[in-house]
Amino acid sequence: MYDIIILGGGPAGLSAALYAGRARLSVLLLEKGVIGGQIMQSAEIENYPGSLSRESGESLIGRLSAQAESFGVERIIDTVTAVSAEGKTKVLTGTRGSYSCRALIVATGAAPVRIGCPGERELTGKGVSYCAACDAAFFEGLEVYVVGGGDSAVEEALYLAKFARKVTVIHRRDALRAAKCIQERAFAEPKLSFILDSVIEALQGDGLLERITLRNVKTGARTILAADEADGTFGLFVFIGLHPASELFAGKLDTENGYILTDEGMATNLPGVFAAGDVRKKPLRQVVTAVADGAVAAVCAEKYIEETRG
Repeated sequence: MYDIIILGGGPAGLSAALYAGRARLSVLLLEKGVIGGQIMQSAEIENYPGSLSRESGESLIGRLSAQAESFGVERIIDTVTAVSAEGKTKVLTGTRGSYSCRALIVATGAAPVRIGCPGERELTGKGVSYCAACDAAFFEGLEVYVVGGGDSAVEEALYLAKFARKVTVIHRRDALRAAKCIQERAFAEPKLSFILDSVIEALQGDGLLERITLRNVKTGARTILAADEADGTFGLFVFIGLHPASELFAGKLDTENGYILTDEGMATNLPGVFAAGDVRKKPLRQVVTAVADGAVAAVCAEKYIEETRG
């Protein structure tokens, strides 16, 4: 029986583990794969307060992980397949065993929906990005492309226009889906252009993104977009949706579009169950907000344990 189990080993989970371990609670961090989450794909982080020069996702997670372990946090790699969280004791069942706790912090994150084309995975972090706020500055003065036609895609394209010399939005339909007011701003931005009725079939490059193969969905015609020789690369930002990893809690926790709803103390509708990071509904998904969520969740979980200990 642990005091707290934290499900998910990204920045939110590691921050929660650090705070809970420092409070001298017995803490288990459960992660199904590599510790770190989405931020591990970032080769350089510039917007995390106090980060080192040329900080990478890997280096930041390495320090966070070591710091949590220094306070006695236990870590197990396992895939959780079922959760019983309605009672006073929370039970998580994994492929390797079952785990019980007094309080549960869900920090399972959210993954960007990928294009699914050849070259995408290999060039992620090497020209392909899923976060404008994270990576826009790396493409200052370069040309970038944005995939998607909804509110997020068009708003991110407008944000990228502050850095890039030209931004082209690629959308599979013949019209954008973004709200009209957002579209009006986009059409008024001189740096923005649009390629409609098109999907990306392949990405290529020798270490960096250099070519994009497009297919027109109506005519079937293919076009290759190549980086300017003087630049050697360009950027591709994918905004076709996020998928919150909340399936284990479907029908148990209150959600909105899959994102777990919490109060300001990260508490969910189930007593003793908290959520932190990208898996919960929030206006900004960044490392700085994830670690803040984790800290709040751990402190509030500690108070819950004290109040219900019998």
